[in-house]
Amino acid sequence: MRYSAFQILKEGITGNKGWKPAWREPEPKAEYDILIVGGGGHGLATAHYLAKEHGITNVAVLEKGWLGSGNIGRNTTIIRSNYLLPGNEPFYELSLKLWEGLEQDFNYNAMVSQRGILNLAHSDAQRDAYTRRGNAMRMAGADAQLLDADGVRNMVPFLNFDNARFPIKAGLWQPRGGTVRHDAVAWGYARGADSRGVDIIQNCEVTGFQMQNGQCVGVHSSKGSIKAKKVAVCVAGSSSRVMEQAGLRLPIESHVLQAFVSEGLKPTIPGVVTFGAGHFYVSQSDKGGLVFGGDLDGYNSYAQRGNLPVVEDVCEGGVALMPMIGRARLLRMWGGVMDMSMDGSPFIDKTSIPGLYFNGGWCYGGFKATPASGWCYAHLLATDNPHPTATELRLDRFMTGRMIDEKGVGAQPNLH
Repeated sequence: MRYSAFQILKEGITGNKGWKPAWREPEPKAEYDILIVGGGGHGLATAHYLAKEHGITNVAVLEKGWLGSGNIGRNTTIIRSNYLLPGNEPFYELSLKLWEGLEQDFNYNAMVSQRGILNLAHSDAQRDAYTRRGNAMRMAGADAQLLDADGVRNMVPFLNFDNARFPIKAGLWQPRGGTVRHDAVAWGYARGADSRGVDIIQNCEVTGFQMQNGQCVGVHSSKGSIKAKKVAVCVAGSSSRVMEQAGLRLPIESHVLQAFVSEGLKPTIPGVVTFGAGHFYVSQSDKGGLVFGGDLDGYNSYAQRGNLPVVEDVCEGGVALMPMIGRARLLRMWGGVMDMSMDGSPFIDKTSIPGLYFNGGWCYGGFKATPASGWCYAHLLATDNPHPTATELRLDRFMTGRMIDEKGVGAQPNLH
């Protein structure tokens, strides 16, 4: 069933009795061409593009919980392509272009809202760094504008411009950035993949890999053994634990990243605003709640919850930037398990085991990368060659000295 204004009108008149489930609930077959381990945004996007762009439909997505139970439903919904380095910027710009046509692509309302993202500069050095980044963005085909203090004030006059410690001196503005409804991304990709014949199997945990003569030929799962010509892993914060079952050690640590939502407020924040003197980023949802986040919790964990010191730190940053929110009530908070790579950039690559592929290490960039990640992973799985925008996202880049150290803080995942 295709969704349309006519379909909504028809169902409304007839009592909404004709709607069909968004996707099937199949049992796994004995064998597939490609098995995707992980039913989050990246896994579902990969399945969608394998079927749509490459015609490969004998595919199954295995999710240990329910769709949307992982990081795809636990983020702050921001999309952007304001990166600096050649290994990252073209990739994230591809993702932003895919976001712009996503709803028409999979016929689902993902609430893509390109309200823009503003990165604030609080020192001369930070302004110069943003100038460099903006130039790199424009050279890669992205949009970027450098605003002076007056330009920022005209856009967001309610910020604390005269803070003695953190004066606002400039801002890097990307008008095409914005937010997307995170759950709807998972549902839309699931529906798009399912409609083309992909099996989406929920509550199916992978417990091991089938190996034959040094090659991966399938998986063991809570629903039995399943064979496949290729096995593609994309399980975010669980990457190290899952890949350990294949005997692989990854350059990844798992950390908790918290996100927060305030009570509903009147419309105030026009887009996404980031605090450059600390780590705080905020947007406003359609319900009026402030959606915001900040630093990692700073310790290794697989728990989807956070701790109170980080709550205090993030809220301090928010109040320093916007004192007016000091009396707003915090409605809820949650944690996502982040797969933090050693240089802050992701991987989309074959592993050293034939038939086994890996997608992970997304750090803070996982949600915004969802379309490009799926597009490039599908290309790799279908052709056995990396997509042109993902040639540097290799697992062996630490051995070859080709790190993509986007923030320039080296091998410290807690600083990314």
